[in-house]
Amino acid sequence: MKIENLKKANVGYTNTPLEFMKILSQKLGKGNLYIKRDDMSGLALGGNKTRKLEYLIQYAIDNGYTALMTFGGVQTNHGRLTVAAAIKYGLKPILILKGKKPDYLSGNLLLDRLMGADIYFVDYSSVKNLSKSERQIAEKKFLKECTDNILKKYEAQGEKVLSIPVGGQGVIGSAGYAMFVPEIIKQMQEQNINAKYLICGYGSTGTFAGLWAGAKYFNAPFEIIGIPIEPDYCPIEETVKSINEISEYFDMGFTCQKEDIHLEIGNEPIPYGGTDYNEPDLETQKSIELMASSEAIILDPCYTGKVFRGFVDLIKKEIIPANENAILLHSGGAPGLFGKEHCDSLQSLLWSDEENDHVTVMKL
Repeated sequence: MKIENLKKANVGYTNTPLEFMKILSQKLGKGNLYIKRDDMSGLALGGNKTRKLEYLIQYAIDNGYTALMTFGGVQTNHGRLTVAAAIKYGLKPILILKGKKPDYLSGNLLLDRLMGADIYFVDYSSVKNLSKSERQIAEKKFLKECTDNILKKYEAQGEKVLSIPVGGQGVIGSAGYAMFVPEIIKQMQEQNINAKYLICGYGSTGTFAGLWAGAKYFNAPFEIIGIPIEPDYCPIEETVKSINEISEYFDMGFTCQKEDIHLEIGNEPIPYGGTDYNEPDLETQKSIELMASSEAIILDPCYTGKVFRGFVDLIKKEIIPANENAILLHSGGAPGLFGKEHCDSLQSLLWSDEENDHVTVMKL
């Protein structure tokens, strides 16, 4: 089947705004900078997974599934949107979250509970002192055991459960971002925007792979540049494999090679991906503050804050040439900013010095 003919459900809003970042462009003084607002996709505070879920929900409906199950970190944005999409179509939402149950309910987890998700925490803390390779083997084994038991539980209750990989990765979900490309090309033509670069996050790689495939298939005028959102990022070889699976499944007629993939890692003082997945770091926090104070656009500390940090650095270092325009993909995730660990960490940057924080207390 051609990707253009693939059916999709009405999960959220596509045709999200493509905006000129006037103040930020002036501050950096190099080219015109734009942002594609997939944080405004309408479903449960928005985000990029909405596009993937349009196709995944349709697949679930067409194949008689009654429940959606997916995986992620404790504050997963993908999980929040999967829960929302399931609720919207009368399916049971099941989350399997890798990590300890937090003592305090906040961020995406708060939204998951409000929407009524069934939540399972897979706690690996007992193997944290093993070597990396031993820990990975133990974690993978335990996750499989837990997942198998959870599936058996719901199947015994008469549910037919669709298991969705982390981030909605896979050929069906990635179709959402392949089909993103003609949408943004049309917007660029309508707004007379010329941009040679589109910068996006590189995490579970479903978004990146879909974008790359769509850009190739639809002859996009821009290059896709990925910013890894954690230091231990997905190997390029796996992403190339995913892209070629998309091309084969939808008969897109191209082959991707390792050297075709453009990632920018960053290295000073720490990589753009920070110190670890969803771990607070000062450079990302400063980037979030820069965007908020320049464009009143809110980024998150796990994904878009890191991607924006890379975006700005590529412009400053002229990896994106000074006379060229660029587009940042805002993939959503702002609820993660309100997770307790990030709120706690932001106190020193934004709430510890009244003069520097532009805060005045006037007492009677």
